[in-house]
Amino acid sequence: MGADLRRLLRAGPGGVELAAVDPRSRPGLTAEQGKQWARERRSELGRELARQQEMLFASAKTAAPGSAAARRRVLLVLQGMDCSGKGGTVRRVVGAMNPIGLRVTAFGPPTEQERERHFLWRVARALPSAGQVGVFDRSHYEDVLIARVRQLVPESVWRGRYDEINQWESELVAGGVTIVKVMLHLSYREQTERLAARLANPAKHWKLDPSDLDERTRWGDYQEAYAELLARCSTDAAPWYVVPADRKWYRDWAVTELLLATCRDLGLRYPPATVDVAEFQRRLAATAQWGTGPGKG
Repeated sequence: MGADLRRLLRAGPGGVELAAVDPRSRPGLTAEQGKQWARERRSELGRELARQQEMLFASAKTAAPGSAAARRRVLLVLQGMDCSGKGGTVRRVVGAMNPIGLRVTAFGPPTEQERERHFLWRVARALPSAGQVGVFDRSHYEDVLIARVRQLVPESVWRGRYDEINQWESELVAGGVTIVKVMLHLSYREQTERLAARLANPAKHWKLDPSDLDERTRWGDYQEAYAELLARCSTDAAPWYVVPADRKWYRDWAVTELLLATCRDLGLRYPPATVDVAEFQRRLAATAQWGTGPGKG
């Protein structure tokens, strides 16, 4: 199913017409496959995803220095409007993974130090290590989204960043990074309801930010910015997938399927033992007679 879903959700050459994508749609599912089915299926997929992560980590840890396995890592990039569920996706999609093999980075406004550097500098520093799965909650694409919409830099600057991003991602892929880029496609109406829900829940008031309302007044500008980045930066090496995000259960299932299908394509296996298994077993059997352990009798 994962391969078919990638075909359905991928932003192909020339991008995708976002206005034609229903944020409440559920590509890849039949009428009978609803919320309960998707949640149960996601639980199963989560266990398999954790196994894939373990094989990725083990392979890199035991591989010969400089080999392909020693450099392999996976990066999930999540972009979307406020309330599209980037944080929730992180919790539900990669929550079953072992933290030792996981690196999650949430990007906020750049610091003074980061503004003095190239826009890719802070992102490069957050890349996962070999054998890890990395997750970006927002990413380098903020520099062709918010920087464009808010006119933080001249148009000549942000337009030049598309090619810089494509080149950088191409180099990452050549260096062993597998990139999965997901745009969580939320409707204006659904964002309204989610913001209202936060407002009604005192436990969520800490999430309220006046800037969220400012960004809503630029909704059309952001849709144009997303459409262009999908058209310019969905490449064979690092494709974009547009996931309808109004239904949280569908969003979580779809992203899990996309990530798992990508991991399966890597053909990961558990590495062979680096010790003499028979000798290890003999020594273990010998220690079993100690009962409570040496020095404890």
